[in-house]
Amino acid sequence: MALKPEPTAPFLSVQYALRVLETVSKHGDGVTGTQISRETGLPAGHLAPLLLTLRREGYVEQVTDGAYVVGSSLLLIGSGPARRQALESRLQRILAQLRDSVGAAVYISRYVDGEIRITQYADGPHTPAVNEWVDFRSSAHASAVGKCLLAQLDQNGRRDHISRHKTPRLTSRTITNEKVLLSKLDSQPATVPVLDLQEYAVGTVCAAVPLTAGASAGCLALSLPVEDAHRLRAAAETLNRRAAPVLLSMAL
Repeated sequence: MALKPEPTAPFLSVQYALRVLETVSKHGDGVTGTQISRETGLPAGHLAPLLLTLRREGYVEQVTDGAYVVGSSLLLIGSGPARRQALESRLQRILAQLRDSVGAAVYISRYVDGEIRITQYADGPHTPAVNEWVDFRSSAHASAVGKCLLAQLDQNGRRDHISRHKTPRLTSRTITNEKVLLSKLDSQPATVPVLDLQEYAVGTVCAAVPLTAGASAGCLALSLPVEDAHRLRAAAETLNRRAAPVLLSMAL
C-alpha cells in the first residue's frame, strides 16, 4: 500500500540535514559553513539553525578553526546489529529528553506489515504511559497514534486496515462511523498534530505527529492524564518542532 506523497515539515528538515551531512562527510579535514551553504544550496538563514541542531545532537562537531567535521553520533551508526543497537539507544535518549521537556510519556510507532506497532517509548513516575486496555493494533480508529498512521496511508491502505480491524465504540467520544473516520483522515493536514481527546480511554488525552522515514509510516506521540488536557496542544506543538532529530536518526 502506498503512502500519501505530502512531505511533513520535519521530513523537509531531515532532507536538508542529510544534504549537510553528506557535504561534511565528503570533507574529512573539515568544511566551513560558507562552503556547506555553497555546496548544498541552503541559504545561511536556514543553515545556521540546522548546524546548531546537528551539533547539539552530536552529528557534526566544530573544530578550532570553525570548520565542521563528522560528529561522534554519526560515527556510532555503522551497519548490522551494532547500527541497530546504536540507533535504538540514541532514539531512547532522545525520547527521554522529549519526555522531560514536554512533561508527558512519549512514543514512537510504525505501521509495519499492515499493523500498528509501538516500537519505543519513554515514561516515568510522573509521566505514566497509556494503559493499553484495548490492543493498540485493534484501536487505530480511536487513538492519536492510529489515526496519525492511517492518515499517512492512501485510501486503499486505510480501507484495508478498517476491513481487518473494525471500529467499535471504546468511549462516548470514539468515532465508529467508517465514512466519518475516513473523511476526517482525508482532511487531516500533514503538519498538524493528530489529537485523541478521550477517544481511546476515559481519563487520557494524546497527540501524534507524523514521522515518514523510508517506505513505512511512522509517528511520534505523547499522552497526558485528562487533568492536564490544557497542556495538550502546546505539548503537541513542541513535539512537532522537535520531531526532526527523531526522524533524522530513523532516516540514518
